[in-house]
Amino acid sequence: MAFFAKGKMFAAAAVVAMLALATGAKAASCGKNSAGFDSWKQDFAAEAKADGVGSRGLAALASATYAKRTIAADRAIHKAFSGSVENFMKRRGASAIISKGRSLKKSNAALFDKIERTYGVPPGVLLAIWGMETGFGASMGSQNTVSAILTLTYDCRRPEYFYPHAIAALKLVDRGTLTASSVGAMHGEIGHTQFLPGNVLKYGVGNGNLRDRNTALASTANYLKDHGWQAGASYQANMGAIAGWNSASVYQQAIARIATAIDAD
Repeated sequence: MAFFAKGKMFAAAAVVAMLALATGAKAASCGKNSAGFDSWKQDFAAEAKADGVGSRGLAALASATYAKRTIAADRAIHKAFSGSVENFMKRRGASAIISKGRSLKKSNAALFDKIERTYGVPPGVLLAIWGMETGFGASMGSQNTVSAILTLTYDCRRPEYFYPHAIAALKLVDRGTLTASSVGAMHGEIGHTQFLPGNVLKYGVGNGNLRDRNTALASTANYLKDHGWQAGASYQANMGAIAGWNSASVYQQAIARIATAIDAD
């Protein structure tokens, strides 16, 4: 999911992380540039190990580098969600998403039927999110995932938010779901529908490989269900669940409009 204050996801873990930061004997400090990143990693490694991260995760942490492109993208994030819904949809290619979404809905009818039976989430919203996030898998990102998420955890803007996702990313490396060289979006999002690492652990189904289309779509439905999706209700009635996915109003409204158009076909 393209990062923009993703609602309440992983909030409890963030609170736990902040308590650890506040009470730990040597909590890692934040930074505003690359100068202190390497020394920060050493402090963070001790915290990660205490939080259950194993040898592969710690090795990925050690090899991570300060992600300047991630910081640049983060500083421009609000601009990406500015303007009217109509302008936002035009910038994001809504008409093309609707057209291809309708085609994919028909060619993958059995998959979407199975997902809806299991989670109560219709195909339109899944296709809208998939198309909006990665152009249906065409652009899943090229930024190193571990480096991106660790850089945001080190950065002083909101380390408490990204801390649990950094721990999760390292645990995903331990599991083999990620590697030290895995790539994704600028804020560390992963796969077809762009999950942050903590949400892969919490909502990912099967093996949690979000670069697999079917796994990503089922995991997205699982996420929406957990955030209050009401099976059979309108998209307007389910705006709360969509808001859990992304807190930007223009994004939420665009997803609802695109999903409605796809499901109307």
